[in-house]
Amino acid sequence: MKAKSKRIEARVKPDTLVLVQRAAELQGSSVSEFVVAAAETAARRTLEEASTVRLSVEDQRRFVELLLNPPQPTPALARARAAHEALIGQP
Repeated sequence: MKAKSKRIEARVKPDTLVLVQRAAELQGSSVSEFVVAAAETAARRTLEEASTVRLSVEDQRRFVELLLNPPQPTPALARARAAHEALIGQP
C-alpha cells in the first residue's frame, strides 16, 4: 500500500525561483524534487541539531569528572530518593 503524498505551497521572490530552477536543472531534477529534497535535508539537520548537546571543552571535563567522581547526595536528594522508593518501590 502506497502512502499518499501531500502538497506544500510556497510563495517565493522571482529571483529565488530562478535560483532554485537553475539549481534543480543542474541536478537533473524538477523544481518540486529539488525543493522537497532540500527541505528534507534541512529538516533532518534541524532535528539532529536540536537533539545534540554541545559542551565546551571545560564543560566536557567537568561532566566527565562528575561522572567519575560524583558528589555525595544532598539531604534534599536523599529525602527525594526515600520518598520515591516509598511511593514506587526500590529499583
